[in-house]
Amino acid sequence: MAKKEHWEKIFATKPQEKLTWFQNHPKALVECLHTIELSKDGSIIDIGGGDSLVPDTLLKLGYKDITVLDVSSRAIQRSQKRLGENAENIAWIEKDILSFHPARQYDFWYDRAVFHFLTDPSDIRTYVEICAESIRKDGYFLLGTFSEDGPEKCSGLDITQYSEEKMLLTFKGFFKKITCFKETHHTSSGGTQSFQFCLLKKG
Repeated sequence: MAKKEHWEKIFATKPQEKLTWFQNHPKALVECLHTIELSKDGSIIDIGGGDSLVPDTLLKLGYKDITVLDVSSRAIQRSQKRLGENAENIAWIEKDILSFHPARQYDFWYDRAVFHFLTDPSDIRTYVEICAESIRKDGYFLLGTFSEDGPEKCSGLDITQYSEEKMLLTFKGFFKKITCFKETHHTSSGGTQSFQFCLLKKG
């Protein structure tokens, strides 16, 4: 429960624009969706979506099958309130990713918020297995984490930094590289954070 309580407190006390990870536009996600030309009927799941603008962006782009997973009920409620009637077009899942066992598979799995918080090797392995099982054959996975020259903590929690090589090795055997790139995120406080992204395809 400690993990859930931590994030419930964050979303109960900090407005969206003060969160260091807030983005007005999920550039990496949008560009990768264009790269693979994902059908508008393709199923997309946003892992650790919080109250981000990802579902808003996907709806504007015309995607119809969108799921947002987050451990925090407050984060989900904030997104639903912001989206209004459009929230009915999103599937919302309040769940810790490590206990997520979906009844379906997805065409596109997006995570810019969860994976680098996993520091225990067994938790990392569990995530990899859940991710691989949850994505259909020939489906896609876009993962963003702090890079090796990025922050060592986020929201007061330790994280695991990744290079391209480390990320690819972690998911080796399940996914193949499409492209990897780094991105500099400008935080709400005026700082910068270095992210490592990899777009992968399930074999």
